[in-house]
Amino acid sequence: MRKMPTQTTLFRFDDSYARAVSGLSVPWTAAPVPAPEPLVLNNDLATELGADPAALREPSGVGLLVGQVPEGTTTVAHAYAGHQFGMYAPRLGDGRALLLGEVIDTHGRRRDLHLKGSGRTPFAREGDGKAVVGPMLREYLLGEAMHGLGIPTTRALSVVATGERVFRERELPGAVLCRVAASHLRVGTFQYAAASGDHELLRKLADYAIERHYPEAAGARNPYLALLAPVVQAQAELMASWMLVGFIHGVMNTDNMTISGETIDYGPCAFIDTFDPGTVFSSIDHAGRYAYGNQPRIAQWNLARLAEALVPLIDERVEAAVEAATDVLGGFAERYEELWSEGMAKKLGLPAPNPELLADLLELMHSQHVDFTRFFRALAAGTARTLFTDPEPFDAWAKRRETLLRADREAVAAAMNRVNPAYIPRNHRTEEALAKATLGDMGEFHRLLDAVSRPFDERPGLDEFTHPAPPGCPPHVTYCGT
Repeated sequence: MRKMPTQTTLFRFDDSYARAVSGLSVPWTAAPVPAPEPLVLNNDLATELGADPAALREPSGVGLLVGQVPEGTTTVAHAYAGHQFGMYAPRLGDGRALLLGEVIDTHGRRRDLHLKGSGRTPFAREGDGKAVVGPMLREYLLGEAMHGLGIPTTRALSVVATGERVFRERELPGAVLCRVAASHLRVGTFQYAAASGDHELLRKLADYAIERHYPEAAGARNPYLALLAPVVQAQAELMASWMLVGFIHGVMNTDNMTISGETIDYGPCAFIDTFDPGTVFSSIDHAGRYAYGNQPRIAQWNLARLAEALVPLIDERVEAAVEAATDVLGGFAERYEELWSEGMAKKLGLPAPNPELLADLLELMHSQHVDFTRFFRALAAGTARTLFTDPEPFDAWAKRRETLLRADREAVAAAMNRVNPAYIPRNHRTEEALAKATLGDMGEFHRLLDAVSRPFDERPGLDEFTHPAPPGCPPHVTYCGT
């Protein structure tokens, strides 16, 4: 008999994943929170989920956002494996996270509500299961910035301070984030199921992923190959969107790649300032594996790990399965290059891609350390020349571009400004806002959040958020936040 969803005063929770694939999650409960206090609540997202934002600010609502669920609600920790910096870890899982449940939003979409920082689980290893204010607010901020940019992403519903002190390099205020996702199915989820040797468990997982994300695959001659294909396409689209705005994820492990194609896990992430394909911000990425320019290649590598996990389902003849999966994986590079070229043409105001013109520009921006985000807005405004220390090579490039533009220059500039953001979470501004928020001052965080939530709409009083870090700032370094 099908279990009825659990009704709360705010959400009607379902647990379809735990029921469909019971071997890939563990029932668990959140650790008690001594003094929960909401720091930020996403009103628009709450409404989209069918909840009353005012009710979420009441004690019972805040309690729900840190895992104090009504009796009868099943919260679970997900199991998954993953390649972390290329090294396989057979058992990772939600070490400090819990799936509160699934809800059907106002658009009829099934969404996960997932806590982060809710205490130790059986997958915690040596961790304390806690999270602190700064990294949780970073995830909230970055998720809203990416959403504003039109990039598929998980989003945070809330960040709630716990009233605890959590030790990292020093004592910091604790927090719990509530994350909303199309699902939390990852490449690493499939790796875990495949490594179990239980083909029936793997099949149940794949069938669930098909039903939830790619139902059109169910009717295909080979549904599991038909599952791989749209995941490959979704990730090609995601990588192109990251690269077009200069986003660096920083920790592209296979357990951080979703089947849905959403960006997930904003740990050591950042945006590039000056254009350099080799840019790395993460303190632990010593070899530059996840550098800005490597991200498409790494995405395809991760997808190959998904294909490996699906091999037993694609065809019982291993060689035939590998050949078929390899053909599907080959579509990644073609789709990525198409989207990257088309996207860059729009950023430059060109009617069609021009690979040679683009390559020359990127080489020029790299050699003269030109700010990636500012350049495209300045190009639309006719002021890009001022960004170059030696403007003569740019002048020559600009003349070549000029011959390719449509006659209506105002329309070209307007179209460029619709795809080139004025505001991104500048690294130095983000760090300043998070440092102040950690000390209890949320004002700068909300100002930055307002700017990046509507990144294409230039507004008075926000000019400071368009500038790169001032000269003399030390190199930006990011940390995973665990």
